[in-house]
Amino acid sequence: MTRTPKRLRVLMLTHPSFVPPDSLEGFSEKEIYHFKTDYDVKTTLKELGHEVRVLGVQDELLPIRQEVEEWDPHIVFNLLEEFQGIAEFDQHVTGYLELLRVPFTGCNPRGLVLARGKALSKKLVGHHRIQAPAFHVFHRGRKGRRPRSLEFPLIVKSLTEEGSRGISQASVVDSDEALAERVRYVHEKIGTDAIAEQYIPGREIYAGVIGNQRLTVFPPREMVFKNVPKGGVAIATERAKHDPLYQKKAGIDQCEARNLTPELMQTILRTTKRIYRILELDGYARIDYRLSEDGTLYFLEANPNPEIAEHEEFTAGAAAAGVDFPELLMRIIRLGLMRGA
Repeated sequence: MTRTPKRLRVLMLTHPSFVPPDSLEGFSEKEIYHFKTDYDVKTTLKELGHEVRVLGVQDELLPIRQEVEEWDPHIVFNLLEEFQGIAEFDQHVTGYLELLRVPFTGCNPRGLVLARGKALSKKLVGHHRIQAPAFHVFHRGRKGRRPRSLEFPLIVKSLTEEGSRGISQASVVDSDEALAERVRYVHEKIGTDAIAEQYIPGREIYAGVIGNQRLTVFPPREMVFKNVPKGGVAIATERAKHDPLYQKKAGIDQCEARNLTPELMQTILRTTKRIYRILELDGYARIDYRLSEDGTLYFLEANPNPEIAEHEEFTAGAAAAGVDFPELLMRIIRLGLMRGA
C-alpha cells in the first residue's frame, strides 16, 4: 500500500482563466462561480498543510514537464476539462502525465475516451444489458435522417461536450423540422457532432462513485425543478447547471434523492459500479440517470472528473456518506498515488 507523505507537493492543473486568487474579497458571486472548484481545492489542501502550485494550461504541454522536472511534485491534481480549447483533448494531457511517470488525480486517459462519447458509452453499457435511451448520431457534413424506430419527443445534445453545453428548453423536439434545426445548431454553434436521444419524462438522478478497484457509491442526488417554465420540461440545461441567478429564479436545487425504494436504491448502486467498470473508469466519477415515471432507470452518461467544488452534488453525496470535503480531496489524492505506484 502506498504511504501518503504528511506534507505533499501538489501541482494543480487548470485552465488559465480558472487560476484562483488567494482571496475571494472583491469578487462577485458570478465571478467566483467560474473558479470555485479550483479555489476550494487549492485553499483546502493548503489548510491541510500541503504545498500547492497552480499551473494554467491551455495550448502547450512543455510547462507541465518543466514544473514536474524542476519541482518534482508528489502528485498532479488534474482539474483540466479541455486542452487547446477542445474537450476531447483532455485525455491527451493525462496520457502525457503517464509518459512523465508522475501520479495524477482523477480518471485515466482510456476511461476518458470511453466515457466522452455519449453514443459509444451507451453502446458499451447496452451490450451489458443496462437500459439507455434509444438514440441516433448526426455527424457534421453528412445528411442525416431520423430512423423511423426513433420516436418523438427527442432531446438533442452535443455528442462529446460536457456540462450540458448547448442544452436548453429548445433541445427537446417533437418534429423532424425542429430536430433538423437543433442538429444544425449543435453542428454550427457548438462545433461537434450531435446526438438525438429518446426524451425520458421523469427525475434527474446523479450517483457519485469513487475508487480504483474497490468502489464506493455515494447516496444518489437529484436535480429538482420547482418552477418549470410553461410548456417546458424538467431537464438539466446549461443555465440550470451553471447560472446561479437562474437557479434561484427557477427554483432549481440539488438534494438527496428521496422516496427511492430499497430495491431501486440497490439497483442504482449496483448499476453505477457496473457502468464504472465497463467504461474502465478510475479515480472518481458521476453517473447520470433519468428515472422514468414508471420507475425504470435509464443510463444517460458518465462524467469522469466531475465538478468537486465544496457545495456541488458530488461533494454533497460524499458528505451524506460521512466524507467531508478535506477527506474527499485526500481520498482522491491517495487513489492517484496508488495508481501511480
